[in-house]
This record gives sequence, C-alpha cells and structure tokens, in this order.
Amino acid sequence: MTPDRARTVRIAFVCTANSARSQMAEGLARAILPEHMEVSSAGTFASRVHPLAMEVMAERGIDIRHQHSKSVEELAGEFDYVITLCDSAATACPNLRGKRARLHWPFPDPVEFDLENQAEAFRRVRDRIEERIRDWAGQTFPAEAAP
Repeated sequence: MTPDRARTVRIAFVCTANSARSQMAEGLARAILPEHMEVSSAGTFASRVHPLAMEVMAERGIDIRHQHSKSVEELAGEFDYVITLCDSAATACPNLRGKRARLHWPFPDPVEFDLENQAEAFRRVRDRIEERIRDWAGQTFPAEAAP
C-alpha cells in the first residue's frame, strides 16, 4: 500500500437535522468506501435518526441503528471532504470547509413528504445518494472505488 493510500481520508456529510439524508449517506459511504476512509455525519442541529432512514437502509443490509444524530459543533478535527446535502446546511455552515474540497449535493428531504408516500421518498433519496457516492468515489478515488 502506498503511503497516500494508507492515510486516513476524513469525510463529513452535513444536513439540517442529521436525521435522514446525512445518516443514510454516512451508512452508505461506510459500506461503499475503503476502510481507511473515516465517514461522519452531522446536522446544523442534532435531532434523532429517523426510523424510516433505519428501515430503508436495513433493506440494503446496512444497519445504521448504532448511529446517532449530532450537530456540526460535535464534529472533531478537520475533514478532507465536507459534503452538504441540503441548501440549508450549505448556507448555515459557511465555515465548515474540507481540506481537499467542499461539495454540495442537494437532495430533497424525505421527511417533508406526506406520510403515505414517505417510505418511498426515503428509498428514492437513499438510492440517489448511493449513486452520487459511487460516482464521486469512482472519479475521486478510481483505484479504490468499490464495485
């Protein structure tokens, strides 16, 4: 392993409440990216991990029940990549920068959908986040991207 590949790459996904999009992104990135990449998530404020986020991730075999909601103030240290997942977080956290890059991937908040369509909204957002992570990883870390 080259020294650069052995170095830990730190990635933070940031959203408003750290309840759905950022939690799903954290779980997906942990499953997709190589082990030396440290993945975290946070919100402009902490709330709770939404039960539907846990449910739709479990459908993919990814258990995020151990994750907890936290605010950006709880993130320790510097991150190589900071990825905001909603416009609110991008605006509210202008000083949260990535050493390599700050990226903005806006996704709709599945919590805002009416209750009878909410589970499907969570699945669509999960799938779009997964696709975005895979595309980004393939471009940014081509030799290390998971299949």
